[in-house]
Amino acid sequence: MIKQHKFHLLLGFLVLLSVSLACGVNLGGSDDSQSTLDAMSVSIAQTATAGAAGDEGESSGAVQTAQAQATQKSAEINLTQTAIAENQSQEQAAQNEAAAPIIAEIPRYGLDPDKGQFGWAQGPLVLEVEGYQQNAFGNEYQHIPAADFALAADITWNTQYGTSGCGFMFRSDGNQQKPNQYMILISRAALGHAVFMAMADGEPANLRDFYIREEDRSFDFHNDATNRLVVVARGNLIEIYTNGIKVGEVLTTEPPKRPANPPKPQKPADSSDTNAMNIYNAQLAEYEDLVAEMSETYNIASFNFEEKEAVFEQGFLGMLAISESGRTRCEFSNAWLWLIDKE
Repeated sequence: MIKQHKFHLLLGFLVLLSVSLACGVNLGGSDDSQSTLDAMSVSIAQTATAGAAGDEGESSGAVQTAQAQATQKSAEINLTQTAIAENQSQEQAAQNEAAAPIIAEIPRYGLDPDKGQFGWAQGPLVLEVEGYQQNAFGNEYQHIPAADFALAADITWNTQYGTSGCGFMFRSDGNQQKPNQYMILISRAALGHAVFMAMADGEPANLRDFYIREEDRSFDFHNDATNRLVVVARGNLIEIYTNGIKVGEVLTTEPPKRPANPPKPQKPADSSDTNAMNIYNAQLAEYEDLVAEMSETYNIASFNFEEKEAVFEQGFLGMLAISESGRTRCEFSNAWLWLIDKE
C-alpha cells in the first residue's frame, strides 16, 4: 500500500510539473535551475517507470487495462456520434426536399419564405363519415399546434348531400365534447360554397359564407372532383384560397354577417321532362334546406358571439370531414403546414 501511494505521488508530481511548464510557471529562472529541473524530470520518470515495471506491476496492469477500455469507449463514442450526425443529415435532407415545393408555392398567398418555417407535409389521408351531422378529424401531426400559419391540401370529395363537405379545423383547444376552435369547410352546395365558423364551447359563435365560383371559375363542385384549399391565418385575419385564387377573408373580431342566399335552381323550360324535373326538385329541396340551415346557424352564432369568447390565437389543427346527412368521403393529398413568424 505504501509503494502504491509513492507511485501515485510520483505520477501526481509529473502531472503537476508538466502543467507548470505548459503554463509558463517560473520555477527558478536561471539556466542552472533549468538543467537541474530537467535532471529531476528524467530521474522522476525513471523512478516511476521502474516502479511500474517492478513492485507496481498490478498498478501498471490496471492502468493499461483502463487505457485500453478508455480507447475502446472513445471509439464507440466516435462511432455513435458519427451515426447520429449521419442520421441528422439524412433527416435534414428529407426535410429540405419536403419543404422545397412548399417554399415555391407560398408566395402565391402573399407569404415570404424567409419569414417562416416548414411545419410538416403528409400524403393521402381519407376521412369517411355517414349519417346525420357526423364529423371526423385527421392529422398525422395532430400534436403540433400553430398560431400563424398556412395550411394546404388537395381535396377530392364524394358527398351524398350537397351541404356536406371537407375542410380544416384549426386553433382548437382539443376538447372533443365542447371545442373552442375555427373551421373552414367547402361543399358542393350552390356550385361551390365555403363556410367559416367559430365554435365556442361546442356551439356556433361566428359565421361567414362565400360562394366560391364568384371568384374562382375553375372550382369544380361535382362529385369526385379535386380542388386545392389553402387557409392563411395571421393574427385575427383569416384568408381562404381555392385553386390559388382568394375567395374570401374573415376578421375574427367582427361579428357574424347574415349570409346571402345562394343562387336558386332554374326550373326546366319543359316541365314535362320527367328526368329534368326530378333533378330540379332535388336541387330545390337542397336549396331550401341550405337557406333554412344558414339562417338558423346565423341566429345562434350572433347570440353566442356576444355571450362567449370566440377569438382564438393558437391551437391544434388538421383535416376535417362533416356530413349533413348520408355518406361523405374526403381525401386530402399534398397537404402541408407552413408556420409563419410572428411580426
